[in-house]
Amino acid sequence: MRVRTIAMLCTAVLLFLLVPAAVPAATATTPKDKAVLAVHDAFLARNAAKLEAHAQKAKGHVLDPYVEYWRLRLRLQEADPEEVRDFLGRHAGSFMAEQLRREWLRVLGKAGQWEDFTVEYPALVKGDSEIAGYALQARWIGQDITVLADVKSLWNTPKAIPEGCLPLVETMLTIGDLTPRDLRQRFRILVQAGLFAEAKRVAERLPPGQAPSAGQIDSAAREPVRFLERPVDLKTSAGRELAIAAVIRLAQSDPQAAAGYWAGRLGEAFPLEDRQFLWGMIATQGARRSLPEAVEWFGKAGATPLSDEQLAWRARIALRQGNWHEVKVAIERMSREERSEPAWIYWLGRSLCALGVPEAGREQWGRIAGEHHFYGQLAAEEMGMTLRVPPKAAPVTSEELARANANGGLQRALALYRLGLRTEATREWVWSIRTMDDRSLLAAAELARRHKIWDRVMNTADRTVAVHDFSLRYLTPYHELLTKQAQTRKIEEPLVFGLVRQESRFIAEAKSSAGAAGLMQILPSTARWAARKLGMKGFRPSRVCRPDVNAALGAYYLRHVLDGFKGNLVLAAAAYNAGPGRARRWCDTRPLEGAIYVETIPFSETRQYVKKVMANTFYYSALLGGKVQSLKSRLGVINGNGAVGAVLDGPDED
Repeated sequence: MRVRTIAMLCTAVLLFLLVPAAVPAATATTPKDKAVLAVHDAFLARNAAKLEAHAQKAKGHVLDPYVEYWRLRLRLQEADPEEVRDFLGRHAGSFMAEQLRREWLRVLGKAGQWEDFTVEYPALVKGDSEIAGYALQARWIGQDITVLADVKSLWNTPKAIPEGCLPLVETMLTIGDLTPRDLRQRFRILVQAGLFAEAKRVAERLPPGQAPSAGQIDSAAREPVRFLERPVDLKTSAGRELAIAAVIRLAQSDPQAAAGYWAGRLGEAFPLEDRQFLWGMIATQGARRSLPEAVEWFGKAGATPLSDEQLAWRARIALRQGNWHEVKVAIERMSREERSEPAWIYWLGRSLCALGVPEAGREQWGRIAGEHHFYGQLAAEEMGMTLRVPPKAAPVTSEELARANANGGLQRALALYRLGLRTEATREWVWSIRTMDDRSLLAAAELARRHKIWDRVMNTADRTVAVHDFSLRYLTPYHELLTKQAQTRKIEEPLVFGLVRQESRFIAEAKSSAGAAGLMQILPSTARWAARKLGMKGFRPSRVCRPDVNAALGAYYLRHVLDGFKGNLVLAAAAYNAGPGRARRWCDTRPLEGAIYVETIPFSETRQYVKKVMANTFYYSALLGGKVQSLKSRLGVINGNGAVGAVLDGPDED
């Protein structure tokens, strides 16, 4: 969605006038500020009377449009369509208009007001599954029969069917466009995803005699081994589906046991198509656990269609086994979109080179070698290219900064940040920069820097394509504090900054859903343990977000996991995110290339986290003036389990 497109004294005066000094978050400095916050609280409480009482006091505030938006949202179901359209017209292109249109489309779809829905839907930039469902229904009512193919594409996704699609599903079942075979296929997908309530609803739609009962489904899913040990009537459709459900569930906890059942007489009772389908399921779960047998199990899946996720795990287990032919086969079977991911471009290049086709491999690497991310850098190194931090862009001019400061969306975002409404502020900011060209992005990043909104500085500067400023991408707030802790704990300074950049984006008050807090995102149990080890007197959990306290606790724990893994940065990063026990279990019994270890981490969050921390560390080392070490050498080799040091006397590991 993005389009990439002065006397010094006067400039200094102009910048001073344009950019107010940074104001700490959650600071209501005027009566109008307090009125806006009161209106927001009333909106969240759905208290229309209280909202109206404070709305008048907020008149003239830069967030006055939000007041109007919150007011209209509360009574959207009863609002006159012309009033809604008037707001959408006056605030066309704004984030508020997008949000209001999205909510209005839900109201219109639920009420079956298809004429209004059809008019407004094309103007929506980004919808969701619920609205997409209503859009399909609107097309069906408009006699667009091609809509049935689109509904069927949703049918095979592991999610509940959107409410708006349900009437179409009923129609397709009635006319036979969805067959019992389609129902059984969806039932299996939902069982694999753990969506049992939805799976039971699908099973109910099977023809009489073919539908397993809700109790039978629960029995097969909750205690699969016990279920499979009992006699199962595999001559009936219901019995076969229950057996498949039990094997799928068992594979999620014990793939080897599931393979044992399926390789025997149980699997022989099923047609080839079903046998191959289940081998694909079992193999995927085995690959997640790095079981070498998973390569063979994928082979038994034959030509059965595999999802991109399954093919990704087929490629990953092949990587751990050094089976480059299998890596190539798995990647080449992925969808075009998935094959275009930098990870698979890089690994396809590696597989081609390993298989004796270096020209084709280098061609793959050349597609991403100029990009500034984990796999872009690895591809560049494979091609013998040394690190070149892009030349720093020319400084933002006063005119560029003035345009950024005059941008209504950025003005509203800054006001929301100032009032502590960070969620709303970030959404407004991201929306406002989505179509900016490189120079406009750098101006917006500079504006955020002057307001000390560090995460927006880096995320905005990250979006540039041709003109870059890595001093904005890789900021060093709290430099003195973090450098001191790095030196005290004898940790490489770039690693500390790289980790903090990924953990909190230097937001001192950041808190995760898991309870991690502060710059280095310390969990309560880790904070208590580290405070005790440090002899930190008067420590209280409420102090964890203080930058000095957080940096001391985080650096101590980071040093602890580094020592436990003999200084290995990859394992330390994995341990910092997912716990030392898991980081250790993910090792192999033999040495493993660091990049392969990272790509085969079973947790998607941790896998991406380690990639980001390692890439951050690499770029910070170049920018901070230290010795530049290649990313591949930083990743190194992960020794076998027997050579991995133990992390002793630590907080709860996992």
